[in-house]
Amino acid sequence: MRLTRYTDYALRLLMFLGTHPDELCTIQQIAEVYGISKNHLMKITHQLGQAGYVETLRGRGGGLRLAKPPSRIRVGDVIRVTEEDLDLVECFNKDRNSCVITKACRLQGVLSEALDAYLAVLDRYSLEDLLADDSALRSLLSNLPGNEARRLPG
Repeated sequence: MRLTRYTDYALRLLMFLGTHPDELCTIQQIAEVYGISKNHLMKITHQLGQAGYVETLRGRGGGLRLAKPPSRIRVGDVIRVTEEDLDLVECFNKDRNSCVITKACRLQGVLSEALDAYLAVLDRYSLEDLLADDSALRSLLSNLPGNEARRLPG
């Protein structure tokens, strides 16, 4: 199974925000740090906001931050939200299945079990797990161009 760039960027965005818990970060800043499209990142941020993972603060001095603690952001859940299609093979989608052997084929059951196991492993991990002992990650992200985050007030 291969994740889309969209999901990869979503996870990277969450990791970046998780390494900057006391700061507001901007889409521009994150786009520059990772070298990815600002427009693409805006779409991802919007979806993650709708899903309750990211909070956006508008206006002068606004930015992004995690909407919940990293321990409550499960990697498997983020993947389910951001991946458009987890259908490993055509027969997973009943509306678009034109496979002539579906009724007698056992492959769908095997692949379904594999997908369930894949997601079960990812469900065991949270963003907090990805950020555990994040000093190396924080150092790397802090030294990349564009990483001038702003401290949160108070």
